[in-house]
Amino acid sequence: MKVKEILNNKGSAIYSTTPDEMVYDAIKKMSDLKIGALLVLDGDNLAGILSERDYRDKVILQGRQSKTTPVKDIMSPQVFCVNSTDDVQLCMKLMTVKKIRHLPVLDNGELQGVISIGDVVKSVIDKQKVEINELRSYIGGGYPQ
Repeated sequence: MKVKEILNNKGSAIYSTTPDEMVYDAIKKMSDLKIGALLVLDGDNLAGILSERDYRDKVILQGRQSKTTPVKDIMSPQVFCVNSTDDVQLCMKLMTVKKIRHLPVLDNGELQGVISIGDVVKSVIDKQKVEINELRSYIGGGYPQ
């Protein structure tokens, strides 16, 4: 399965914050949206990513105040990205090796969406279900799903 198919299934909504927004407001946005990360956009440029892990490690554990700390002080500036034609297996490998849970999708420098580890796992499970059902049909088992 390709990243494009994941975005087609889940949608391509992009949730973001700015480098100068206060961490509290960004975390509140994440909570309201029930998501684990926000892209940090400086105009049209991807400046970084803010995750729950960044908040834990760089605010809570360092005794900072989220209402007076700007996102740029705690965001992860190195963002690993994929493009829409990449395979899900590549995404799984990248997420595992880099220990990340979110991948922005960029095509020719244009942001297409974001996929999460949950999206990737769901796509793998869905593919396996289809393959299992095809095998059952092929061998004539007719087992219920």
